[in-house]
Amino acid sequence: MTLMDTLARVEADLAAGRIPMARQRLRGLVASFPQDLSLRRRLGEVYRLYGEPAEAGRWMYLEADRDPAETYAFEERYSTPLRRMRALAWRGPESLAGTAFAAQQLAAVQKAGSDHVGRPVAWAAIPLDRNGEPEDDRNSVADRLVGAGVAVVVLGFFAIWVVGFITFARWLWP
Repeated sequence: MTLMDTLARVEADLAAGRIPMARQRLRGLVASFPQDLSLRRRLGEVYRLYGEPAEAGRWMYLEADRDPAETYAFEERYSTPLRRMRALAWRGPESLAGTAFAAQQLAAVQKAGSDHVGRPVAWAAIPLDRNGEPEDDRNSVADRLVGAGVAVVVLGFFAIWVVGFITFARWLWP
């Protein structure tokens, strides 16, 4: 299906009140054409109809005439620069943005993401943790403590099992 056919279906879905279907079609288009700002704008408008200001702000983030309340909601939901980079789903250099404002926004988010991890981060190479989420150093200590706790519990159960087995063996063969 071509871009124009899919956009026609989006308009038909919206006219029929099928907002979730229109949103799904637009999400697919943005994934296929991440540099097309008009698709991002349309998706932001659909999320606005859907009543989700954070997602509307996400897809309108590269527009100069964006709603400040939606932008704030987006930045609150995706609170770290890496989460914003991942949420924006941009692919390629900022020069493909099409407008100076969008290129400036992308460059600012990328710089903040690179500063956050302490090294340059490319749009297509956002470091992800084991859950597929952008890496965030804030939780690494907590993750290590939880892992250590689980290891202690597993070793404790293993030790109890070994001691129980030895006790049982001594009872059978005195």
